[in-house]
Amino acid sequence: MAAVQNVGIVGAGAAGLAAAILLADAGVQVEVLEKATEPQTLGSGITLQGNALRVLRQLGVWDQVAAKGYGFSTLGLRAPDPNGTVIAVLEDIRTGGDDLPATMGMYRPDLTAILRERAEQAGARISYGKTVTGITDDGGSVTVSTADGGTATYDLLIGADGLHSAVRKAIGIDVEPRPTGMGIWRAFVERPEEVVRTDLTYGGPCFIAGYCPTGPDTIYAYLVEKAQERKHEDGPRIMAGLAAAYGGPWKDIRENLDHSARINYTWFTTHLVDGPWNRGRTVIIGDAAHSCPPTVAQGAAMALEDAAVLAELLVEADDVTETLFKEFTDRRLDRAKAVVNASVQLGQWMLDGVRDADVPGLMHGLSVMLKEPA
Repeated sequence: MAAVQNVGIVGAGAAGLAAAILLADAGVQVEVLEKATEPQTLGSGITLQGNALRVLRQLGVWDQVAAKGYGFSTLGLRAPDPNGTVIAVLEDIRTGGDDLPATMGMYRPDLTAILRERAEQAGARISYGKTVTGITDDGGSVTVSTADGGTATYDLLIGADGLHSAVRKAIGIDVEPRPTGMGIWRAFVERPEEVVRTDLTYGGPCFIAGYCPTGPDTIYAYLVEKAQERKHEDGPRIMAGLAAAYGGPWKDIRENLDHSARINYTWFTTHLVDGPWNRGRTVIIGDAAHSCPPTVAQGAAMALEDAAVLAELLVEADDVTETLFKEFTDRRLDRAKAVVNASVQLGQWMLDGVRDADVPGLMHGLSVMLKEPA
């Protein structure tokens, strides 16, 4: 019998829904509390590395993900010149195993919808419009209060509510994301025919210019610059101006950067809860526990791995104990820390203008580690 019979999960993103699926499949009663008032249908693209795909297959949604997304196993490097000259095409390490693509791009709301449907099919209940305002742990259960005046009691509470986690704050973990010094423009646009993988360009007016196919007809394109104050309404003009220096598919991308394109701008941030991710019977996972710049595209993978490992331990254990949480920390902390540190280091090398940095060595070492299941 599982260590828990009734679990609350705060957050209906990838981490929360993955945990809901695995626990509900094991016969646990699961309620997911989501602060949004309805399922989100708008968003941008997401890059899923092989180790993320491995967990998605474990969740039983690989076929749906493969049908919606765009898989590829090479990485292109282009010169920052008017032609976008291809310098190299590299084979990516398949961190999910040789039978899965190295990378999958897809539309983020499509991934969420697939996971949401699977969670509901497994028996999880998703409650919308639920903003957490308080958490009380009596040693044997956790009671959650929400802004609508409701309360609910669970054997265990999982905080999967993202970067600015209300759960993390409520249980007294005083860690917040900090800026790393870079900002990123993202645009979700029509896919130029020649975009069949991620290509990266280092240099020019931006630190990085890149794109990732997210399906047969779409990509998300991104430009990484020094972090600064930007206005959303200036997005098409600024992105088009920055992108003018880059050739190849960027000509077609620029033509789609009008006011109908989905464009957003955010700063890179990072944080890591460097110690136990639980306080009593409440535990945080995914971006609530750790986050990093998308320089190695491992954010979603780390969140999914957190959910899979925690669910495995809860299903196999007989009771909720500090030993269980210690094992969870032992299995997840060093791996997450390695990803966070590598992601931040890559960005810092660019900010500092380091030209002889061992980027291939850093990436190879990280990929070898990630190829091993969490």
